[in-house]
Amino acid sequence: MTWDPALYRRFEDERTRPAQDLLARVPLEHAKEAIDLGCGPGNSTELLLARFAGARVTGIDNSEAMLQSARKRLPSQPCQFEFGDVSTWQPASAPDVIFANAVLQWVPGHEQLIPRLFSALAPGGALALQMPDNLNEPSHRSMREVASAGPWAPVLSDAIRARAQLLAPQAYYDLLAADAATVDIWRTTYHHVLGSAADIVDWLRATGLRPFIDPLSDPQRAAFLTEYEQRIAEAYPACADSKRLLAFPRLFIVARRKP
Repeated sequence: MTWDPALYRRFEDERTRPAQDLLARVPLEHAKEAIDLGCGPGNSTELLLARFAGARVTGIDNSEAMLQSARKRLPSQPCQFEFGDVSTWQPASAPDVIFANAVLQWVPGHEQLIPRLFSALAPGGALALQMPDNLNEPSHRSMREVASAGPWAPVLSDAIRARAQLLAPQAYYDLLAADAATVDIWRTTYHHVLGSAADIVDWLRATGLRPFIDPLSDPQRAAFLTEYEQRIAEAYPACADSKRLLAFPRLFIVARRKP
């Protein structure tokens, strides 16, 4: 998939808020090393730098465009950005914090992935992750419906399976509890105020829509987005002031290793 840092940053305040809420629950006062998995344009990396002053902070992403954007954002900060695939990434040394904001939903095999990341921490370290839990929301059901019904259906058969359903909260707890001092799990639904149905589509074009629109030709992409926006306008009706509320549920997990 291709990622557009400028489009992602258009809604940066809304996208950064879950990262702030996640970081607020990390039960560490200090850290020597922190990893930002799926760092994107560096907004979450900036939060880690502010929270853990003096820590060695590394942002990992598999998008060169996002990495370039992050380096431009934080040119004089004590951090580094590296290309890496979250599904196979291993730290050179055991970090105190592994922070994964809105990235692990793209990586399959959580039954193996989550314990592997947790075991990579230093004793007493914390794994903090947040994942969109919105596959059953109208925003994402509409993606699959448009993909299945249009002339592009053969091209998008894989896109419909680009993200797997998250595990149940108890399943994540059971993956972590044996080696954890604490496991904190919660789910929050944000209601983002956006200006129009087109704004909701733009929000999703930066993330969830990528597997659906990247494989299409320009004419197909335009037709797909037109039909998708019509469905979004119906699913998210205008408020009294003509704005739209995008309901966006997210699952949060913060687990601390035993010392």
